[in-house]
Amino acid sequence: MTPTQQPAHVVDGDSTGPNSPIDVVADFLNAMQEGDPDTVISLAAEDIVYSNVSLPTIRGKDRFARAVRAYYGCHLGFEVVVHRIAENGSSVLTERTDALIVGPFRMQFWVCGVFEVVDGQITLWRDYFDWRSTTLAIMRGLVGVIVPPLRAQFSDTR
Repeated sequence: MTPTQQPAHVVDGDSTGPNSPIDVVADFLNAMQEGDPDTVISLAAEDIVYSNVSLPTIRGKDRFARAVRAYYGCHLGFEVVVHRIAENGSSVLTERTDALIVGPFRMQFWVCGVFEVVDGQITLWRDYFDWRSTTLAIMRGLVGVIVPPLRAQFSDTR
């Protein structure tokens, strides 16, 4: 990892306390990366809205919890490098590279995320990504299964 790349648990910027929106989002992303579904779910509000733009939206903590548990139940891995994170009131914006991992398959792609945090819980998580670069990431992931030295790594993400 280069010095300009930050794992989710390292955040630049001022925070207003241990439950500031930026800290809640950093804790959330870190818990996802550590494969800790209980913490991920505990940081979600009862009325959470989770949306990957252009994909179906998940509404409510029960549905969100089922999706999180299903993800980790399939032994899928998640890694994140936060390139930029900014807070404005209850809103947190992230520019990051996410990696989704299944055994030797690893795809990583750029994501811009918007989070809304109220009373220490995430009420909105909306990610934007580009289908073209995501499709290329899938193809590179498949090639990386066959030729491991070509597998994407975070040092490739700038």
